[in-house]
Amino acid sequence: MGYWKSRGLRGSVLEESINITNEKYAGDKLALIQKIPTPIKPTQINDKGQITLAYFEKKSTVDYIGAVQGIPVCFDAKECTKDKFSLQNIHEHQLEFMNAFEAQGGIAFFLIYFSKKDEYYHLRLEMVNDYFDKTKKGGKHYIAYEDLEKEFFIKTKKGIYVHYLETLQKDIELRDEN
Repeated sequence: MGYWKSRGLRGSVLEESINITNEKYAGDKLALIQKIPTPIKPTQINDKGQITLAYFEKKSTVDYIGAVQGIPVCFDAKECTKDKFSLQNIHEHQLEFMNAFEAQGGIAFFLIYFSKKDEYYHLRLEMVNDYFDKTKKGGKHYIAYEDLEKEFFIKTKKGIYVHYLETLQKDIELRDEN
């Protein structure tokens, strides 16, 4: 297997695209969003001071957190290689954190990259909660591509590859309507 196809690199293109977007947003003073590193506990360090073995210290919550024009925002980035997004990619502790974050007045969502189609999608937390509720009643354990809300596909705009602020604005407007 080639290095670029290894499982360890899955999501790195997505993460790098989001990081570049966040740097642009910060530079334009539109948002301040930071990547949250997953806490690890090194167990072996070689003679060069490099970590050679480690384990996750605790469960991570979300990949990114910050503020957009004074609104607290958090999101998790997920890559999907098929035309359906498996709900198994979302961990219960993540959902609990995101719902608690929203209870405190923030906005939480998932940013999904459909690599097969090279498309980015803003998955609203409300939609995820609805699907999780349906699975408890025997519903499907995935969200099909064709079931996604068309207005939440993220467009490249003004040199920003993953311009999620526009879909975030739509998310806010939809919340205000309800």
